This record gives sequence, structure tokens and C-alpha cells, in this order.
Amino acid sequence: MSERRRYELVTLGEIKELAEVGRPTVSNWRRRHEAFPKPVGGSDSKPLFDAQEIAQWLDGRPVPDAEPASDGTLPTYGERFRSGLRLRKLVTLGHGEQNVDDLLVRALAVAAMAGEGGGTVEEGLYGGLLADLDRAGQQVEDTVDELIDELGSAGAAADIVLGLAGRLESDLAMDETPSSVADLIAALAEPLLYGPEPRAVVNLCAGTGELLFAIGEMHAAGEVVAVEPDPLRRRLLAYRLLAHWMAEGVELCADVAELGGIRPQAQQLRSDADPREQPWGFPLADLVLADPPYASGEREGDEDGPLSWAMEAVRRLRPEGLGLVVVPAWTLSRPRGGRVTANVRMREDLFKTDSVAAVVQLPRRVHAFRTGAEHALLLLRGRADGPREPSRALLIDADRLARRVGDAWPRQVVGLLHSGETPMTEEAQRFPVAAPAPGIPSLLDGRSVLPAHRLAAPRKGLDHMAATVEARQDAYAALPHLKQWIADLGIAERDPKAEHHNVGSQLKAGQLRLLPGHRIRESDIGDAGFPVIGREEMLGALTIGARRIMPEVLSAYPQSRYTEVGDVFLFTEHGVHTHVDDAGGCVLLAPVQGLRISAYQAFKADLAKGRDVHPERLWMRPHPLAALLSAPRNQQRGSGSLVRRVSVRDMDLPQLSPRAVADLDTVLIETERHRAEVRRQLAALDILAERLAAGVADGDLLVRKRS
Repeated sequence: MSERRRYELVTLGEIKELAEVGRPTVSNWRRRHEAFPKPVGGSDSKPLFDAQEIAQWLDGRPVPDAEPASDGTLPTYGERFRSGLRLRKLVTLGHGEQNVDDLLVRALAVAAMAGEGGGTVEEGLYGGLLADLDRAGQQVEDTVDELIDELGSAGAAADIVLGLAGRLESDLAMDETPSSVADLIAALAEPLLYGPEPRAVVNLCAGTGELLFAIGEMHAAGEVVAVEPDPLRRRLLAYRLLAHWMAEGVELCADVAELGGIRPQAQQLRSDADPREQPWGFPLADLVLADPPYASGEREGDEDGPLSWAMEAVRRLRPEGLGLVVVPAWTLSRPRGGRVTANVRMREDLFKTDSVAAVVQLPRRVHAFRTGAEHALLLLRGRADGPREPSRALLIDADRLARRVGDAWPRQVVGLLHSGETPMTEEAQRFPVAAPAPGIPSLLDGRSVLPAHRLAAPRKGLDHMAATVEARQDAYAALPHLKQWIADLGIAERDPKAEHHNVGSQLKAGQLRLLPGHRIRESDIGDAGFPVIGREEMLGALTIGARRIMPEVLSAYPQSRYTEVGDVFLFTEHGVHTHVDDAGGCVLLAPVQGLRISAYQAFKADLAKGRDVHPERLWMRPHPLAALLSAPRNQQRGSGSLVRRVSVRDMDLPQLSPRAVADLDTVLIETERHRAEVRRQLAALDILAERLAAGVADGDLLVRKRS
């Protein structure tokens, strides 16, 4: 076998494919490096190279930006090349197969039989193994046998073959648990599994075994049950376990209902096992794992929606046990509304029973095939026999962690869960499950519990007083004509600091009103009529008023509404952009929204008619509202895998006195007036420079500087 492998020939195109690089990269290697292997055959236009020589040369070229192995070494292109070379025959067969999954089943059957030793009597084999082995064919059998000889074990060959699912475009790859998430779950489960006593483990949705194999040698854990309803995945998992010689350590079930108090009718991997030694069931377990392949559609109102897996995990856990369940992020972000959905009810039940120890928001796009969805990992504990003391759940934003530390985020999460400390409070905080006092936020207040929406706090080490004084001094030096106005700005520290309330509670109390944006066809928008405010206007790409819609055209959209003076426009994608409507009569285009201060119109009416004005009745004003909503503490609340959005209801506002709001409003209005004047001056200078350059360039002007 080694001699046959040594003289295997590859073309430049095959080197590109097997090393997973571009064709120019291979050409540059050959042209710039004299040590690159010489052709051993072929022609000048299509040279052939010794695959073994190519692999040895590529061993000296590390893959850039690759994650180091556990021993600190970097992966090389040689390893990629060898892996691709091993599997080239199977990949070729897979592209010619009508059903790729059948090829994977047959190849794993060969590895499973090798793991069984190849000499077990037929009665002792997993049902269907011999039939799949007979269907494999000599070419598949020889290829897998070569892999086993080269890798040294049937289990390693089975893992390599199963890893082909993505390259062969099999749907199996779409549901695989990402390696970073599997490593995180394994690290969290390790202290529990390797204790002095054997542990009972249940994987509620085993798939092809990514989580089970991530936690290590399962027979050392004790009794292990893998539940997998899909027959194809259950068969692949069985063959993979047989290839790893773990047939006696895991019991396969087709349905979670089989995990009752009586012995489940589970299919044993070895039918020759003594029935008296089979487990009688798993009414309670020490560790429960689940990463289900969630189907499209949110199923927010279904009793068997995504959070039902978390509920099932809690039911299967001992009080001191640990549950690790991956759920879609939307299950944690949907607020309680007038109608309590099944999802909200299950979420609140998990927190009310003190079953949630921590919520880890996973990095966006962590799933290679589920790039449009966000996920979170719930750390669960079993329900106690009696009442527990009110606790605090740890919320961790691993997406923000990953942006700061890169691929080291799983280790950072494990450290935070063990210590609960973090240098940045916007990455992890402990929150009370139930409010210890009225007015204090808790995880049972009906709002989103997604870490990105909850974690907002002043940056540690930032002295707002010192930073603001420095900014005032810089403005004083840069704008000498505004020295008096800047000097009159009084700044003082608050003691105690202001409390905060979220916008959702202000909407519920009627102090604010949310104005939704409308979906209007582009063809209905012109240059006359009411101004429309869309994404382009909020980002400054178009001036407000450049796009308009006629009233008769707008009548075709009965849900549309006009804005009023004092409304605040909001655009919350990739940050928070705000603008105060000083004229009214605008139409909002989705995804732009608006906020209206309920008491502001009555205040303006009293002011206009000369009535007694009561500023204390106006808890907030438009310009302060716009400025406070776009502050950094709200900017950082974004979530979403493809488009980062900030939830309006989860933004918060400081509780200020009417006098403080009025003073802030005055300063912000004056500041905006001065900014507009500076912008007008800059625009005038820009136009002057443009005209001078254009005239000189066309040969019509001569510019001179008078003394």
C-alpha cells in the first residue's frame, strides 16, 4: 500500500483541489521555489507530479490564519493535501452516485465491520450491517481499508469518511454541531463526567455523534443513551460507534418517549448482550445534551417548539445535573405581549423554576450552513425537590467576546462560567431572575433575555467627567468665536447615578408611542408630495425631502400615517441612527421607525395658546430622546446574524428630572444650531475649492493670491 501511494500521480489542478488553494497559488509555488518537486511524467502542458513528494514539500508550509492544534502546532497544506488524497476515490464515487448518503452508509459499514473485528457471528451484528457491507462494493471497501491502514484505526477512518458530507453536498453537513460549539460543550461537561462515580448521559438529539464524541471516551462516563429519530443518522451513528469500539457503551433510541421509568425499547448496538445487563431506563441523568436541527419557521406558538428541548432536558436532569441545550436566539428575544405564546410561557417557566444557570449567546454565523440564524447555549440544572433561594443567571455575549479574542472565545466562556468575572461588563453579567425590589430589572420582566439586549453598562475605566471636560477644552480651542457659549456649559457629576428604564416599559405605560415604517413600492415614490424617510435619508445618502410621495398615491396604503413635529426617527441597523422631525408630515419607510412622546403635543398646544405650561408633565423632549437613544450603551445592543439590529424596546433611558431634561434640550438645540452653521461654512468652502479647481483645469481661470 505504501509503495502504491508513493507513485500516485497528480496534476497541478489536482494539487490545487487537494490542498484547497487557488490555481495561481500552485503556479506561484512552482515558479518561486526551486525546491518544488519536479514533474515525473506527463507533458509540458500537463505535467504529472509524485503525490508523496508534493505532500512532503507542502508539510513545510503552514496554513495562514489557521487555529493551532492542542499541542500548539499549526496545520500545514501537507496535511490538507494528504487528507484530500486519501478521500479522492470516495469523492469521485460520490459525485457519480445518485444518493450520496447511501455511499456514506456503505463506507461507514466497512469501518464498522473492521471495528467489530470482522469475525463476529451474524446474529451478534447491528441490524442491517451485513446488508450495507454487501452493497459497499469492492472499490469502496478497498478505499476504506486503505484509510484504516494509513490512519491506524477504523474509528479515525469513519470520522474522515463522515467528514465528506459537506464536500459531497449531503444534507447531513447542514445539521452538524460546529467544532467550536462542540469543544465548548465538552469543556463544560468535563468536570461532571470524570468524577469518582460513573455518570448517566443523555443526548436528546444525537445526530451523527458530534457532541458524544466531543466529550471523549463515553464508556468512562457510565451509561449513555443517544436519542436520534432520523433513521439515516441513527444508522450512521451506530456504525461510527462500532468503528470506535464503543458498541457496549451507548444505547440508541428512536424517540425521547422511550426514556421513561420503564426499560426503553431501544435498539442495542450488539444484540448478543445479556438482557439482564441492559439499563432499565433513564428517568434522571447527570448530563443532558441537545443541539437539534431546527427546521425553517419559528413555531413561536407551538408546544413542541425549540424551547421544548430545554424543558425536556430539565425534566431528565437530577437536581445537581447539567443540561447543555442549543436554541435559536429568537426564542430568548421575543418579549411578552398581550397574548402569551407557548415560547414565552416555556421561557418564563425555565426561569421561574430556577432551571437556567447561564445563557451564552453564540457568535453569529457560527454554523457554516445556518448563516442566517443566531443561536444561544442554555446551561440548565434539574429542578430541586423543594424551593430554592432566589438566584441570578449569568448572561454571556460570546459574539462580542469572539470579536475581541477571536477563536479563543470558547476558553474565555469557560473561564467566565467558572469565575463569573470579566474585565468588560458588556460581555458578561449576572442578572436577578426575579426582581428583588419594584422597578429593578429582572429576567422575568417580560423583556428579551438575550445577552446582547441585556448587557449594557458604562465602560470600565472611563471617567465621563474627565472625558467631557477634555472635549469642552478642545472645542474651546477649535471654535474661538463660541468661547462664551462653551464656557457657559455647566457640567457636574450625578450622585447618586441615574436609574434606567427600558423603552418597552415606556411604551407599555403609554409615555411613548412606536410608529412603524411602511412598505411602499419604489415606483410610487417621486419628487412631489409628502417627504419620505427611509434608510438612505437616515444614513445621509439622500437629503430629507429629495424623495416624496403624492397624497393620492399614499391613499393606496391605508395603514400609512404621517409624522408630527417632535417625533424621533429611528434606524437601528448596524447601530442606532436618530433624527428629530422639526416639520412633521413625513412618511416612514421600513425599516425606519419612529417614537412619539405622548405628552409633547399637549405641551406644544398649551405653549402656542398661551396657557399655563407645566414642564413637570413633560418627562422627555425630542432632542434629548434622540441623543439618549443613540448613546453608546444602546448602540452595543445589536443582534442578528446577517444584519445587526438593535431592539427598540430593549433600549433604555435614564430617569431625569423635568428640569434636567429641559436644560439638556436647550443645550442640544443650541449645539445643533452651531453644528449646522459650521456645516454651512464647510459646504461653502467645498464649493469654492471645487469651482477654483474646475476653472483652472479647463484653462479659463488664473488664480492669484493678493497680498
